[in-house]
Amino acid sequence: MQDQQTAIIQQYIQAYNQFDIAGMLQNLHSDIHFQNVNNGQLDLETKGIAAFKVQAEKATQYFKARQQKIAHWTFRVVTVVVESDHVCILSIDLTNGMKAVESL
Repeated sequence: MQDQQTAIIQQYIQAYNQFDIAGMLQNLHSDIHFQNVNNGQLDLETKGIAAFKVQAEKATQYFKARQQKIAHWTFRVVTVVVESDHVCILSIDLTNGMKAVESL
């Protein structure tokens, strides 16, 4: 089962890196519960595939390029927790003062 989970997650990350929303959604469950944790703080959470799709489409507007790589996997009975390293280049200026083309 871990091989199948690994393949699905790797396909998702490849689609994410290529801004391929349809590819990102391809293997997601309709009741997906997505959480993004940054430096130990929950900064994004969606429930359901429709909410996830809206957020995924919205996020494509913020980045000119993005690269996510898996740093650590934790396989549980019915879930997989993935810790990743993420680098992106902004396509817009942010309210925190970061400018377009800066790396985040």
